[in-house]
Amino acid sequence: MTTVQQALAQGIQRLTQTPPISAQDQNQGGAGPRPGDLLPRDHFDSLDAQLLLSHVLHVERSTLYGYPERELTPAQEQHYQALIERRAQGEPVAYLTGHKEFYGLDFIVDRRVLIPRPETELLVETALLVCRQKIAAGSAPIVADIGTGSGAIPIALAVNEPRLPYLYATDISSDALAVATLNCQRHHLEQRVRLLQGDLIAPLPEPVDVLTANLPYVGTNEIALLTPDVYDYEPHLALFSGPDGLDLIERFLKDVARSNVLKAEAVVLLEIGFQQRERLSQVVQTLWPRARLDVYKDYAGWDRVLQVNM
Repeated sequence: MTTVQQALAQGIQRLTQTPPISAQDQNQGGAGPRPGDLLPRDHFDSLDAQLLLSHVLHVERSTLYGYPERELTPAQEQHYQALIERRAQGEPVAYLTGHKEFYGLDFIVDRRVLIPRPETELLVETALLVCRQKIAAGSAPIVADIGTGSGAIPIALAVNEPRLPYLYATDISSDALAVATLNCQRHHLEQRVRLLQGDLIAPLPEPVDVLTANLPYVGTNEIALLTPDVYDYEPHLALFSGPDGLDLIERFLKDVARSNVLKAEAVVLLEIGFQQRERLSQVVQTLWPRARLDVYKDYAGWDRVLQVNM
């Protein structure tokens, strides 16, 4: 019988046999380099093996090291080896386990949705600050998240700010909304997070105070820079947006400007690529000459969130 300690060693050994990802490939196109890109390869192999084994055994990662002598059943060993092999072929761990932690919460994910990224937590933090400022001023802000995918952004907002009465979340993909529905149920938010299918802001039934959007912003001319586990597995509808990654964001901004979707003194928050600040600032200033712009950097020092104050 194989023990936990032996299984981990075997899993790490198998993962280290896969071809290394080049430094250029680790730069995920418009997303910019990530803090994790600076960590050694064996760090990720070890972490992946731990996550997969804890998933198979239905235990926390800490338990693996607390009980290294625990023996796996033949079925568990077979399942674990199959997951390790799929990971070695490039399939993301989040899709293998069906889960991803984001903003301290567990989310269901599969190949119908983009895997939530750590850098997107900055968008949530900024939106929470804006919402709390509006609440402190005596209002109950209405929030809408556009292109919601798994629903990670509105769910994180709703859980962390219970004073928000309700939030809208739109997506053009019925598959993505099916996953978002599961996550709303998981966090008991079926009544507060209202999922709407449609193109960008079109489904919104009323004006909002805060508009968040993490839309596709990787350019098709950056495909060669994507890691295989991103390009080969994650939904391209949620990744790509024209040659430079700006097509959908620009259309979104123009749609908002032409509509009545924003209340007075509304705030728009966008996650952006690390090379898109200048171009998007020009678009915003053309559409809303009096708007105030703020740009926030992620923990790696790259431009990540664009805030438009009307």
